[in-house]
Amino acid sequence: MSDLMSNNIKQDREEEWRIDLRKSIKAKDRTALERIRMPEVEPNIRVKSHIEVNMGLSPEQAIAEAGRCLDCVNPTCMEGCPVGVNIPKFIKYIEAGLLAEAANTLNQTNMLPAVCGRVCPQEIQCEANCFYTLKLHKPAVGIGNLERYVADWCLNNQENIAENKIVTGPKVAVIGGGPAGLTAAGDLARLNYQVTIFEALHDFGGVLKYGIPEFRLPNNIVNFEIEKLKKEGVKFVKNFVVGKTATLEDLREEGFQAFFIGSGAGLPRFMNIPGENYNGILSSNEYLTRVNLMNASNPEFDTPVDMGKNVAVIGGGNTAMDSVRTAKRLGAERAIIIYRRSIDEMPARKEEIHHAIEEGIEFITLTNPIEYFADSHGNVNKVRVQKMELGEPDSSGRRKPVPINGSEYDIAIDQVIVSVGVSPNPIVPKSIQNLAISKWQTIEVNPETMQSNIEGVFAGGDIVRGGATVILAMGDGRKAAAGIHQYLQDRAN
Repeated sequence: MSDLMSNNIKQDREEEWRIDLRKSIKAKDRTALERIRMPEVEPNIRVKSHIEVNMGLSPEQAIAEAGRCLDCVNPTCMEGCPVGVNIPKFIKYIEAGLLAEAANTLNQTNMLPAVCGRVCPQEIQCEANCFYTLKLHKPAVGIGNLERYVADWCLNNQENIAENKIVTGPKVAVIGGGPAGLTAAGDLARLNYQVTIFEALHDFGGVLKYGIPEFRLPNNIVNFEIEKLKKEGVKFVKNFVVGKTATLEDLREEGFQAFFIGSGAGLPRFMNIPGENYNGILSSNEYLTRVNLMNASNPEFDTPVDMGKNVAVIGGGNTAMDSVRTAKRLGAERAIIIYRRSIDEMPARKEEIHHAIEEGIEFITLTNPIEYFADSHGNVNKVRVQKMELGEPDSSGRRKPVPINGSEYDIAIDQVIVSVGVSPNPIVPKSIQNLAISKWQTIEVNPETMQSNIEGVFAGGDIVRGGATVILAMGDGRKAAAGIHQYLQDRAN
């Protein structure tokens, strides 16, 4: 029997099985089910450590939540997934208790399911496109929670891990070990390319390791996903700065035939206001990197970081929430978010804002810092802020904050963490002669193939988008892997 005929028979049987499962519960009964809430560690317990906040679904909870999925004929949820996961299929496998099959479905298109199940903003992507949200105005199926459930089952049972594959195809270099690079590497390894990831830092994972605290994404989860890639045949080289340790041309001479740049957006932005250079004022990038990747919270490690008692975090995104909640866990008596718009305009995930409020984080909104002051030793001791009001919408679609004259006042603080955005890492782009760069210092690429203007050089993630989400970076990695494959196939023919 041919492989094509065998696959067709398998698909026909699967479709029959899914139809039977779909009919086992009437649609009106499925839509009457309430969404299962993810269990959480109590705020007064979790704020004293870096323990993960969300505890995951039990098998019974996962099957019940999977039972809410209507297995729509036209699954609009998939339209919101940047990596193209077959969402209804993996959810129906959960409902049937077939977790290995659910895991295989996820891993066909998602290299980092345990990561995505935790930090992907499903509420504005797949879940925003769920039938419940679009048509019934009810809570969407908990797609992200179910993805995490399957991925954690794999971790706990060491399932769905390849057996030390040997790859023999052309050599491809991936620059940057973050979500874009990891995804591109995984897809390329499955296509039999010899992939090496070159990472500048001393550990792999990029923003997954240095930018997201363990109470949201434990390091062992990221390590598990990386080990899976190693089994797929991907090689990892750390402490290697492309453009400094070696150039792209050096790597070409070593036999690499194509390159993917996923070096991220690790250059912090500041506000350029008076006093911003005082001691105790640092970027969220530096703060979180020291704590997350360099064990600054552990007194046994010689990694200095201020442990402020009155900490102000400037900004309203996910990184700001991560910073202020980290400060609370490091002993801050007063941990404050200062944000120039209202809480409704905050770009952070609603879940993160909710968790921060539960943990006693103070929100001072419609307020902006305009100057810092310091003691005689140059240590910051207060911030002068100005109240704001919302005017007309700006280019982001949010109402623009407008200063209120005469509304200034001071807040006593001993540490400031600035989280007002990032810019692309300039080292790699500047090292490549004639590479097309935008006015925002991002690499310009063909949006269909992710190829730059330099032959054989592709890019994706934050180095192309500026600061964006993990899942969008992963989508770029998948698209670039397909582009690299086509490029190398064309060269070989």
